[in-house]
Amino acid sequence: MRVRIYTDGACSGNPGPGGWAIVWNTDLTSKPYSGGETNTTNNRMELTAMLRCLEKIAKADKRNTYEVYSDSAYVVNAINNRWLQQWQARGWKTKTGDEIKNRDLWEQVVESLNAIAHNGQSVKVIKIKGHAGNTFNELVDKIAKEESMKASQA
Repeated sequence: MRVRIYTDGACSGNPGPGGWAIVWNTDLTSKPYSGGETNTTNNRMELTAMLRCLEKIAKADKRNTYEVYSDSAYVVNAINNRWLQQWQARGWKTKTGDEIKNRDLWEQVVESLNAIAHNGQSVKVIKIKGHAGNTFNELVDKIAKEESMKASQA
């Protein structure tokens, strides 16, 4: 079975209260997952959404094929363009020697990707354009913003 998962993060202020959301779609069902934090950044929320998605995939049916959609170039490029491997090889530093931001989350992403590879699962991470009328991208955006609002009232 092919599973399509959409991810997004939102932040009110940067830093500020934020939210993340994923929507897990199969041919039969669609299920949202979400959460928020009181003091975070937009990139952390985008990354948290991807991390939660990858964690779920690592525990899911190994026979499925997974497509993960994100409108975050930061997250998609780090995974698809081997930035993660380059950062690790440099001791979690950029080309200019600066510390990688959100290292704690990136290390967890690497763990999840390694678990997925170990399981022999098929995952493709795909960059999509945000706010372009894609129903599920619009839905995760809405849910992430709602979580951000909840976090601002906490």
